[in-house]
Amino acid sequence: MRTAALASALWATYALARPQVAGEFFTGTVGNTTIAGDNHGPDANGKYVIYGENIRANFIPYGASISNLFLNDTSGVERDIVGGFDNASYYGVDKQHPHFGGVPGRYANRIKNSSFVIDGETYNILGNENITPEHPNGLDTLHGGPGGWDWRNWTLVAHTHNSITFSLTDPDGDQGFPGEVVSYVTYTLGNMTWDLRMVAIATTKVTPIMLSSHTYWNLDGFANNETATALNHSLWMPYAGQRIDTDNILIPTGDILANQPGSVNDFWSSPKQLGANFSNPAIVGNCGYNCTGYDTAYVNNRQAPYDWRNEGPVARLRSAWSGIQLDVYTDQDAFQVYSCGGQNGSVTLKGTQGLHGVEDRPRFIEQYGCVVLEVEDYIDGINQPEWGRDKKQIFGPGDDPFVLQASYKFSLNDTEVGLLGEGSG
Repeated sequence: MRTAALASALWATYALARPQVAGEFFTGTVGNTTIAGDNHGPDANGKYVIYGENIRANFIPYGASISNLFLNDTSGVERDIVGGFDNASYYGVDKQHPHFGGVPGRYANRIKNSSFVIDGETYNILGNENITPEHPNGLDTLHGGPGGWDWRNWTLVAHTHNSITFSLTDPDGDQGFPGEVVSYVTYTLGNMTWDLRMVAIATTKVTPIMLSSHTYWNLDGFANNETATALNHSLWMPYAGQRIDTDNILIPTGDILANQPGSVNDFWSSPKQLGANFSNPAIVGNCGYNCTGYDTAYVNNRQAPYDWRNEGPVARLRSAWSGIQLDVYTDQDAFQVYSCGGQNGSVTLKGTQGLHGVEDRPRFIEQYGCVVLEVEDYIDGINQPEWGRDKKQIFGPGDDPFVLQASYKFSLNDTEVGLLGEGSG
């Protein structure tokens, strides 16, 4: 069991590694260590609010999740542009569990056969996806298993006007993973920016760690009177000339494929709408068996060394209707795009969404009504040694911690053509 001294040391290490904010106060408990601070509680819906310049957001301890993100569009109308629920209490009871805005862990995305090998020892973890009669628990593990990190209540350990930090201690053996892991996630708002930093520390055994942020985006706030989907959003990923090949249940085959210019997976040669190629027969099965759309891990091919904060975004998402543009900067080497093909109209919009002119439209997220952009490392890299991802995905006591950083920079663009040109074919 971790001692109070170790808990304090871990927190101190993390706190020194993250940006300090004037006026910051701490609250909550990490291990056996109580961190006291001001009583800055949640609102009536169980949400904690932080503010930036021309932006504000709500977060909840469940999954360390973002639940609302507000900013004005080019018409000056405030939009809530992320998926979620109105009340924090519903995240834990919703049976679909769409991973709304949370931190999947201890290993994000998919693990083939729900197993991996470290130092010659095979570990079998809990499965939870692609359930069959022969495999009632599933053929693989998605987002850390049936009780992964975004199914759990995290501890609030720091909260300021513009920043919030959550912590989670994942015990040895949970979901079948070896060793204890202590993690901290900090979200900070700036001038039309949302920054996140995730740190995870293996304290007792060597174990795989790969985290991400699983936020559902609709830059129209589900209020576009022309379409209920996000297929009108344009996407540009200038470094994504390759993708990780997967089988029909989205498990990597080990191959890395080129995204040929003009192909359905080409978002690097120029921006194009998410729905631009939906009439192309090649899009069928692109996201798995009998699936149309995207659930695809792209590779960020940036020449090292690179300054991830300043050398350009790995992705640009934009809606011409709202004029809201999102540029994603990250230190991670892969980028998953999910076009919400699994949404079926069973998730209700929040009260803050779908307003101003579309009140007669059914109030739910339709198929393709959103897009998930996941900053992360190569999916299932622990089962693909030829990719050389061990230093990015396997950690033990005394190693440097796992660190993920990302910056989401918002801007308003009221032109009909995107800043870099916007294709439609």
